[in-house]
Amino acid sequence: MDILIALVVGGGAGALFHYLLAGRENRGAALAPVLGAFVGGLVWLVMTWAGVTTLSPWIWLLSFAAPFVVVPIALSVLTRVRVRHDVAERVRLGIA
Repeated sequence: MDILIALVVGGGAGALFHYLLAGRENRGAALAPVLGAFVGGLVWLVMTWAGVTTLSPWIWLLSFAAPFVVVPIALSVLTRVRVRHDVAERVRLGIA
């Protein structure tokens, strides 16, 4: 059940970065929180499979820190790709 804490912290980090980073009109409102929850839960899952227990501070530290590292990078890349794709699509359709 402790994995839920990692999921909530990751989702909260994603929501925070959705509003802090530019370009939120080019991505869905749920993308960042879902990505953050996924990353936090994935780190927790991998660490428990590696044999790390909840008594270790590393599982907590890494599962809480990973969304704060991964989500802003992923959102920046996804936003740039989306904007580039939208511009190319407008040109292709003759709108721009």
